[in-house]
Amino acid sequence: MKIFTNIIFFIIFVSVCTEQQLSASERIKIGLLVPLSGKNAHVGNSIIKSVKLAINKINSDQIEIFLKDTKNDPTTTLKAAKDLNEQGVKIVIGPIFNKNLIYLDELQDMTFISLTNKTLEIPKNVISAGINSLSQINAIIKFQELEGLKKTIFLIPESHYEDEIKRSIKETKIKIKKIHIYQSEPTKLTKQIEKITKYKARQLDLKREIKKLTNSNDPNKERKIEKLEKMDTIGKVNFDSIIIADFDESLKSITTSLLYVDVYPKEIFFITLNQWFDSSLLKEKSSQPLYFPSINHENYTKFSENYYSKFNEYPNQLSIISYDLIGLIYYLILQNDFIVDEKLFIRKNKFKGKTGFFEIKKNKINHILNFYKIQDGKFKKIF
Repeated sequence: MKIFTNIIFFIIFVSVCTEQQLSASERIKIGLLVPLSGKNAHVGNSIIKSVKLAINKINSDQIEIFLKDTKNDPTTTLKAAKDLNEQGVKIVIGPIFNKNLIYLDELQDMTFISLTNKTLEIPKNVISAGINSLSQINAIIKFQELEGLKKTIFLIPESHYEDEIKRSIKETKIKIKKIHIYQSEPTKLTKQIEKITKYKARQLDLKREIKKLTNSNDPNKERKIEKLEKMDTIGKVNFDSIIIADFDESLKSITTSLLYVDVYPKEIFFITLNQWFDSSLLKEKSSQPLYFPSINHENYTKFSENYYSKFNEYPNQLSIISYDLIGLIYYLILQNDFIVDEKLFIRKNKFKGKTGFFEIKKNKINHILNFYKIQDGKFKKIF
């Protein structure tokens, strides 16, 4: 059995006795590689503030943070990482974005815990800590089993994360009736959705039914025909649920297109990926209920409120992950007698942070996600 280790940040403190035994040289040096300039500077600054919150919560003067600007550039990131290495830093939170990882395998004596949610083709010395597709699909599988869903189709846009999702589908062995790859361009999207849902065929079925009734001796045919003429299609689609791997306005375009072709969320389960509790989705009443996996909503809300009370602004979504990572690193180093080596992140443990439970496995952090639905303008927890 795996060891369950709860990292609950308000109780992970070293005892007074242990603190007294630490020498001045036993410092926990943590590098922080984030964008501090350019269009993503706000993300980097939000992460810095969340790291400050975590350190204040731990309340240990043994932690030293070494901050470097990546400028969201791979070459700059490598140079900054080398500077950290020269300062004796072996563990780094960051970089944030996947593209900045490409040269970091030059520094094999360092471990980078990136906030990316991508897991394909990352260097061996990088651990991806974002909410990856594997974690999300595992939560969807649990929901499928809960609702007895047998005929799920998966819609994936042509995008930079298409291969990531395909690999997770294969790895998790999720039961899928069919995978459809679509183009997000509005002029092409509607036609693709029509094809996927066999909209034209269902329209023809309606015309045939009207014609059949017209030529029949049914005494109530006029009333039935009048009712049918108000419809666009007849008959059901050949799936009971649909997973939409999209976000923001593209997600809304998909759900709108589904409504257009007479596929409704009260008849077919509309499932999507982690939406980070996007409040704009609460207003999309016609697309509800909408289901999705995510981190713990209650913790996320409390974290955001605490962050706001300290900084008078709301955090970037990735900030809560960086908050957890400070506690994770602190705990593991203490458990490893302040030795930073390759064994530090390979022990089979499960941890609990603000995001919920997670585990480190094969160079990635897998999150054990909760599941929510948006209904009646609210986020409602299912499990």
